Amino acid sequence: FGSRLRRPGPASRRSRATPPRRAMAQQFYDAHFREGVTVKTVKDVEADKFIAAFAQHLKRQGRFEIPKWADVVKTSKSKELPPSDPDWLYVRTAAMVRKVYIRGGMGVGAFRKVYGGQQRRGTCT
Repeated sequence: FGSRLRRPGPASRRSRATPPRRAMAQQFYDAHFREGVTVKTVKDVEADKFIAAFAQHLKRQGRFEIPKWADVVKTSKSKELPPSDPDWLYVRTAAMVRKVYIRGGMGVGAFRKVYGGQQRRGTCT
């Protein structure tokens, strides 16, 4: 029973080699986001700058298109108007990608809490 609780020592652990990184992409992001700081992960970049840049990247990629109904749809039932930005779907996708990267394991309930709002159902007195 006691042997199951022991962890393997450092000698038995395997060392993993890290794959080489693309220097060209890092140079672009290093020059774009901060001066004098090397960007290694998404956490090193300010949220608004990353989301704006990644939304432009998604738009340039052309992997998904904005549906025809996107200009009239609301983002939640507590909103009165649709978003004013025509590229709001790319921005929302970039923000969700950043949240999933930083805090893995987020599900629908967590996104509902982050992007949802309070529904006002009138006055109850």
